[in-house]
Amino acid sequence: MTKDEFMAIHMELTRPWDADKLHWRVGATTQDKSKGIALAYVDARDVMQRLDGCIGVADWQCRYPSTGTCELSIKIDGEWITKTNAAGETQVEAEKGQASDAFKRAAVLWGVGRYLYYLPTVWCPLKPAGRSYQIAETPSVPNWALPANWSTYYYDMFDINPQKGGA
Repeated sequence: MTKDEFMAIHMELTRPWDADKLHWRVGATTQDKSKGIALAYVDARDVMQRLDGCIGVADWQCRYPSTGTCELSIKIDGEWITKTNAAGETQVEAEKGQASDAFKRAAVLWGVGRYLYYLPTVWCPLKPAGRSYQIAETPSVPNWALPANWSTYYYDMFDINPQKGGA
């Protein structure tokens, strides 16, 4: 894939997921645990699907050179370009969760799911879940973060004018 081809693919890599693909976890909570900040995330398998669909199964790869570190490489113009990120152990399946989070964080460096960091802060009611809490009501996603509206947001974000053939 050439650099120009990659730029065309980049919009698809960064495209939001349908709202039903998002999962939500609790961030900060009120002192009485009645409300918490809803933090959106996607499953690592969905990230793999996105890479397969946009890049192709033979033109991306990942390595874990050390615990909690993921190197995600994409072949562009015949050269492997690598971006690396890391994560700490998670509360559930500590090592597997750590590898999964490191992979997703490395994918964010390529633009995959990066928009999730820009979702507005939403306080939601919580419900008990064992010794922890879960989001009781799924928050809505803003219009700009829906796949149908993504091209307009993407063009604005990167100051691209599609009528003039690019930037």
